Parts: sequence; C-alpha cells; structure tokens
Amino acid sequence: MRAGLIIVGIILIVAGIWVVAGHAFYQDTDTLLQIGSAKITATRDKGVPQWIGIAGIVIGALLAIGGFLQKR
Repeated sequence: MRAGLIIVGIILIVAGIWVVAGHAFYQDTDTLLQIGSAKITATRDKGVPQWIGIAGIVIGALLAIGGFLQKR
C-alpha cells in the first residue's frame, strides 16, 4: 500500500506539471452547419485548464507524502 501511494503520487505530480507547462490538449468537435443529413464540423485542439494541473500536483504531493510517512 505504501509503495502504491508513492507511485500514484509521483505519477499525479508529473501529470500535473505536464498540464501546467501547457503540453496537454484535447480535441473538441463543433457542428457549424447542418442541412438535412449533411453536416459541416470543425475540430479544434483545446488546452486542459491549468487548475486541473495544479490540483494534480497538490493531490499527488499529499499522496506521496502520505506514502512516505506511513509506518508499515
């Protein structure tokens, strides 16, 4: 359990740093025009909000510290 907390914490910290650095994107597809069964769509890359990265760093740090401080 202790090693699991540390590993998950480190993974969350690294993922959080990746998001905060601006390297995480997702695709969003919007329908611009639809006439009958014909559609015109646009796909855009959007950045993941930085608050998600910050939350990942904080939660990851708490899990890693909890894993290090656990007495087992």
